[in-house]
Amino acid sequence: MRTYFRIIRYLKPYRKEAIFYLILILLSILFGLLSFISIVPLLKVIFEKNTEQVTQPDFHLNPAVMIQWLKFYVNEINRHFGKLNALGFICVFAISATFLKNIFLYFAQRNLASLRAFIIRDLRMEMFDKLSRLHISYFRKRKKGDIISRLTSDVQEIENSVVSTLNIIFREPVTIIIFYAVLFGISWKLTLITLILIPLSALIIGRIAKRLKAQSSLHQESLGKLLSLTDETIMGTRIIKAFNAQSYVIEKFRNENNFYTRLFKSIMFKKDLASPFSEFMGVAVICVIIWYGGREIFNETGGLAPEDFIGYIIIYTQILTPAKAFTSAISTIQKGIASAERIFNLTDAPVIIRNKPKPVTINSFERGIEFKNLTFAYENIYTLRSINLYIPKGRVLALVGPSGGGKSTLADMVPRFYDPLMGDILIDDISIRELELNSVRALMGIVTQEPILFNDTLLNNISFGQPHITEEQIINAAKIANAHDFIVKLPNGYHTNIGDRGQKLSGGEKQRVSIARAILKNPPILILDEATSSLDSESEKLVQDAIYKLMENRTCIVIAHRLSTIQHAHEIVVIEKGEIVQRGVHDELMQVEGVYRRLSRLQGAGG
Repeated sequence: MRTYFRIIRYLKPYRKEAIFYLILILLSILFGLLSFISIVPLLKVIFEKNTEQVTQPDFHLNPAVMIQWLKFYVNEINRHFGKLNALGFICVFAISATFLKNIFLYFAQRNLASLRAFIIRDLRMEMFDKLSRLHISYFRKRKKGDIISRLTSDVQEIENSVVSTLNIIFREPVTIIIFYAVLFGISWKLTLITLILIPLSALIIGRIAKRLKAQSSLHQESLGKLLSLTDETIMGTRIIKAFNAQSYVIEKFRNENNFYTRLFKSIMFKKDLASPFSEFMGVAVICVIIWYGGREIFNETGGLAPEDFIGYIIIYTQILTPAKAFTSAISTIQKGIASAERIFNLTDAPVIIRNKPKPVTINSFERGIEFKNLTFAYENIYTLRSINLYIPKGRVLALVGPSGGGKSTLADMVPRFYDPLMGDILIDDISIRELELNSVRALMGIVTQEPILFNDTLLNNISFGQPHITEEQIINAAKIANAHDFIVKLPNGYHTNIGDRGQKLSGGEKQRVSIARAILKNPPILILDEATSSLDSESEKLVQDAIYKLMENRTCIVIAHRLSTIQHAHEIVVIEKGEIVQRGVHDELMQVEGVYRRLSRLQGAGG
């Protein structure tokens, strides 16, 4: 139950509300108990013909004494005012106790609803916060659907299976304990007999719960796969149709969906077994109580009065409902715990890229960027080896070479998306590991091959991460990026929502919006990762013109497949298999036989 109590720790900021809930629920249980205790003197009034004067007991919170105290006052009313008035007193007492019980229960439930909402809100927020800080490699190793499943369905499962049972986990055991205390006060012998059967029930329910937890974990993983398959199908619908692969993806989804269904059925069978089993055990115990208690009364050896015996049975039956709810909750919680473990696997994932204690904040870029003997490996596969480069401020460095050579990885190390295995990167002669991470990234603008846009307005996409920018500044940036003309033609102009990933825009339009975003940030360092490689000629011309404007007076790292776009770079570095194999300007590299010249000829970009 360690995982369960870890979820409960999310109540810590809301101690006052939790304590108030506990007080209300205890009062509810207490008044519920009083309403049932009144049954014993009620039976005594109905069945006893003669009433004798009894000594008044001292009142204190002991169940047996409470019963004797109530018996005394009912007996006194019966002696002085008659049976009918005694019955009336008991009825008013029971109604009042029940009314107060439900008033306290209602406000307890209201209080708990707020606590449940706070727990789920904080848990979801913690997950999202951790997702935003996790290393990029974390996402490369996992399917997007599985991550989304954890943030949505797993959190919902915790809400349904764990948080929703908070009242049961506390209220029902307390109710059972208090009612058992009353039963001990009536007859300790009968109560001991009922307790003998509890370990057997706990053993069987424990075995069911263990199996349930294991299958629930598989169930949530399967749901993640279904979400991944759905996402892939939506994103790849053109390829699926072009290759007539609908049958293939449908069959793939059907197999996973059938597996999910089998798991769901098995989980529900086990979950639904707990309640009828607990009810069966409860009825069996009642039969034992009736047999043993009846024998005690018939033999007149147990000191158990008939009204006490009937009251005992009635009170014991009230234990069956909370016991049934508690055993069902234990099974339900196992499903939630499986989801919680998946969530905590995410929230406990280490943040690999983080600030050192007392990092140096860098507010400006003055000299240059240096790569010193840099080596990088991903999952024991070396992608960069012994890279040494220096990029002076205001210069353009172009990285070219075959795909998979390590160009993008090298560029990703400048904003510290990765740290090198060996060697270092220096910005203005300071190790990047010594610099405050956000201040480093504030110096940089990035334009990628696949524009990253969000399901929001153009205005908010261009000003992304800069909430205090004015609309006039946004429009100026769009004009420089050659985006203004197409934006104003849209139905709502800059306030047009561009859909998921900007799907309402063409490739060239998306790229120009991405460039406008970088222009608005006005960074001294710019990283362009194959920004025009996927565009047609007309779009490329517009985008390339925007890029030239963006590159003015900035230090640029440009990754390009189309060599015609980087011929005027101050230095071109050719990377192949993680190593620098050539470096120089375009004209120099074209004079020697090598990778650059070969790539240039293949593209017809030779000068």
